[in-house]
Order: sequence, then structure tokens, then C-alpha cells
Amino acid sequence: MKIRPKRLQQGDTIGIIAPSSPPNLEQLKRSLTFLDELGLTYKIGKHVENVYGYLGGTDEERLEDLHEMFADPSIAGIICAGGGYGSARYADKIDFQLMHEHPKIFWGYSDITFLHTGMNLYSDIVTFHGPMLASDVGKDTFSDLSKKLFGQLFEPMELHYTEAISPLERLSGGVVRGELTGGNLSLLASGIGTKYEVDTRGKLLLIEDIGEEPYRVDGMLNQLRQAGILEAAAGFVIGDFKDAEPKKRKVSLSLDEVLHHYLGSLGKPAVKGFKIGHCEPHFAVPLGADAELDANNLSLAILPGVE
Repeated sequence: MKIRPKRLQQGDTIGIIAPSSPPNLEQLKRSLTFLDELGLTYKIGKHVENVYGYLGGTDEERLEDLHEMFADPSIAGIICAGGGYGSARYADKIDFQLMHEHPKIFWGYSDITFLHTGMNLYSDIVTFHGPMLASDVGKDTFSDLSKKLFGQLFEPMELHYTEAISPLERLSGGVVRGELTGGNLSLLASGIGTKYEVDTRGKLLLIEDIGEEPYRVDGMLNQLRQAGILEAAAGFVIGDFKDAEPKKRKVSLSLDEVLHHYLGSLGKPAVKGFKIGHCEPHFAVPLGADAELDANNLSLAILPGVE
């Protein structure tokens, strides 16, 4: 059983960091009014505005912000400003023991998947796969449902996803219960063969991605298959695959055909169509929490992520 971080209270301080690429600072600024609406104050990491090529500062600077926010007793939770690329570059230098000893809310997605997986493996804490400040919250497209899902940080609540939220499709039937793990498929694939390879044994594997053509998704799922990661999983929660249309080849398998080939053929509960990922609404979920996927009735229930 993973450690669930303490829930937020009105007046708590949130730490804001940019663990990967430089965030859009204008959108980050706009997102802060949402934190005000939630009754939260915030502390911005000292390196959030730094730019080092395609990275939000050097590896050492981004790692320093991450460590400082976990070590600071005045910070109740950490929300990432954005993703992009770069969190894996310093994963081997992260003090996961610090996070284990000071468990707190950690929220983000996309490139942040590498950090979620590391914390899941070595800090033993529940983390949150949800929309980020500059990338999502600061945009006009940020939806009411996405806003509402931040409520799970203030009150331990069971989440229920049904077709009332979006159309869902069964790839393979059955009902299964297990810990929810995973995130961005590209990042899960890049962790294979490293200390940060996702552990799917008896778990529900969540996957999502953006801008990856069917042949690329095929390659990444094949990598997971050959590493035994798909076989070890108990079921599959297939999130949003934005901009997944074939561009390079006139003739292509569809994304659906690829997903059916790798996931529908395993005879394990598998459902696609969840609005989890680079999409609006973005249904935020706690990774490391217990969940039940009912592929027969097309529903997903997830136990609370906070204490």
C-alpha cells in the first residue's frame, strides 16, 4: 500500500516547479488566479524562469527546486508548471528517501511520468497525473471538469469515470482491481532497461500520448510487450492519444488497430477513450492508488489519493 499524502487545507502553500522544459511564463502567471480561487498560496521555485536550451535551467537547478520543495515544511504540495522534456536527465540523482520521509502531493503529467514512476518505485508515495499550470490551467480552454478534479486534493474522494464523461470502448472484457500506474507512453518506453522501468505486476496500466503516429505507438507498445510489461499488467486504462493520425505514410494501420493488436489480444480488461492526458477535459487521477476497471460496464473507480 502506497503512502497517501496529507490532504490540502485552505491557506496551504503550493510549490511550483518546472522539472522539464521552460514553461510559458505568461500562461503560468494567468494560472495563479486559479490557485487563488482554490484558497491556496504559492511559492515559485527559484529556477522556474531559467532557460537552458530546451530545458528549464540546468539539471542541477531543476533538481534543486524539486528537492527544496519536498524538504520545505511550509510546502503542502507541488504542482508542475509544465512538461516537455528533461526530467529523466537527473532521475539518478533524485533523493527518493527525502520524498518518502516527507510525502506530499506531487501533481503533473507528460514528461513528469518519469518522476511519477521513480517516486512510485522508490519513495512509495501516491502521486497525481493531472493538468499543469502553464500548459493547461493558464489557457482559455481549461474546462470546468478539469478544475473540479483538483477537489480530490482537499477531500479524500473516490473517483468514478463512466460514459457520462466521454464515450468509452471495450477492447477486452472483464473486471479487475489493482494499483493504477503508468502515464505517458513515450516516457514509459524510455524507462525500459533502466532503474525506472515501470512495475506493472498485477496493476492497471494507464497509457496516453500526444503527436505520436500509429507506427510510433506500435513501436513503443512492442517494446513494452517484449520487456514483459504488458503481460505483467492486470488491465489497461487507455487515455487520450492526441494528434495520432498518420502523417508520414499514405497507407497506415489506424491507432485503433495498433491498440487492439497489443492490448485487445491479451484477454485482460482493456478500455479506451478516457479523457486522461493531453486533452480537455483532463480527468486527473492518483497513481499508486487502488482502482477497479470494469470493462464489461465501461467504468473505472479509483480510491482516494490523499489522507
